[in-house]
Amino acid sequence: MARVEKGRPYGGKSADERRAERRAALLLAGRELWCESGWASVTMRGVCTRAGLTDRYFYESFTGRDALLVAVAESVRDEILALILEAVLPRRDAPLRVQLRAALEVVVSQIADNFGTTQIFFGEHGGSDVLESMRRDTVHAVVDMFMTYAEPKLAPGASAAEFRVALLVGIGGFVEAATAWRSKAVPMTAPELIDTLMRMAERLAVGFVDLS
Repeated sequence: MARVEKGRPYGGKSADERRAERRAALLLAGRELWCESGWASVTMRGVCTRAGLTDRYFYESFTGRDALLVAVAESVRDEILALILEAVLPRRDAPLRVQLRAALEVVVSQIADNFGTTQIFFGEHGGSDVLESMRRDTVHAVVDMFMTYAEPKLAPGASAAEFRVALLVGIGGFVEAATAWRSKAVPMTAPELIDTLMRMAERLAVGFVDLS
C-alpha cells in the first residue's frame, strides 16, 4: 500500500489547515464549557465530546488541560483588550476622561451581554494556580495599557509607581463592582454604573492626572 504523503491535502485542505480547525474547535468547546459552568468543568473528555474529536486530537494541540485553559483565557484576554484599544485609539488625542469612558462602555457592555466571557477575563479562579497567575498577568496588562496613555500626562511631581498602585486599586474595585452589578446586587442601569465608575475614577486620579 502506498504511503500517504505527510501534509497531503484532504478534502481540499492541507494537514496544517485541518490541524488548525481541530484546535479552534477544541478552544471553542473549552470556552463554551467554561462560560456555562466555570473553569473546573473544562475537562479533556468534556471538551473532546463537545468538539466531536478524540483525545488523540486533543493532545495534538495541547499538552494537557492546563494548556487548554491558558489558551482559552489568552484568546478571551486578547479579544477584550482589542475591543478596549478599538474604543480608545480613535480618541487618543481626546482628554483622558473621554478615553476612559469609552473603555468602560466597552467592558460594561461585554459584562452585560457576555458575562461568561468576562468571567474568564477577570474572574477568580481559585484552585488553579496557572489561571490565578494568568489573572494577575491580565490585570497588569490592563494597568500597563492605561499607564501608556496616562503616564505622559502625569501631574508634575506625581509618582508613576503610586499611580500604578492607584490603577490596581481602581481595576480591582471595578471588577468587584461590575460583578456585583451583573448579579443585580447593585441596582443600576449600565449608564448609571458607568457614571458612578467615572466619578470613582476622578477621585482616584486626584494628584496624579487631570481627566478633563
